[in-house]
Amino acid sequence: MSDPAPAPAEPVAEEPDNASADELATMPLIEHLRELRTRLIRASIALFITTGVSFIFARQVFELLMVPLGDAKLQALKPTETIGNYMKVSLLSGIVLAMPVIVYQIARFVLPGLTRKEKRYLAFLVPGATVCFLAGVAFAYFIMLPASIGFLQAFMADLIEQQWTVGDYLSFVTALLFWIGVAFELPLFVYFLAKAGVIDAAMLSRNRKYAIVAIAVLAAVITPTVDPLNMALVMGPLIILYEIGVLLAKLA
Repeated sequence: MSDPAPAPAEPVAEEPDNASADELATMPLIEHLRELRTRLIRASIALFITTGVSFIFARQVFELLMVPLGDAKLQALKPTETIGNYMKVSLLSGIVLAMPVIVYQIARFVLPGLTRKEKRYLAFLVPGATVCFLAGVAFAYFIMLPASIGFLQAFMADLIEQQWTVGDYLSFVTALLFWIGVAFELPLFVYFLAKAGVIDAAMLSRNRKYAIVAIAVLAAVITPTVDPLNMALVMGPLIILYEIGVLLAKLA
């Protein structure tokens, strides 16, 4: 009696090209750390290259940052203070140039479970985030810096002569430019998160009052002066950006 014919083998399911969101949610901690290390290394390499390139034109950027001072001169109180701040300006310029790579690496780490369709949104997120960052830097440079520096220079000027060091001046200027640039990326990231299903417009609307409180705290941290005018210059655009984010979430 012959042996029965073997049953046909069941088709083997093909492995997906990318891990699903559920699989990534159960990924061991060590794998998350390895992924974070990879993203940080790639972003750091890009920043190292762009900072090196920025050394070539850092003097021109330095001169632009000093324009809001008018005829006032800065002081260097330490032998290495000038070259140290030259490197700080180069680093700031490098961050601006490396922003597309930095945004891409952050997005790939925060949202690793994207489908192929959702990954196509990154093609719009990366250049869009860079444009928004530059728009924020431009707003801070042309609107906020003149108002802030004018207030600081005039405050009690009849009693105190304003003599600023190059380090103190560049610290608050670069911080202001950077954080306002980051804040201007908010609507684009809200749209991207809504498109990926992480948040929605209803959730943003329900939490509007908490967002305004958070914006007020953020504005107080970012604002280099304590007068309400400059704080309003920061709060106003941030609230508008939040509302734009709500509208974009509805569109998503």
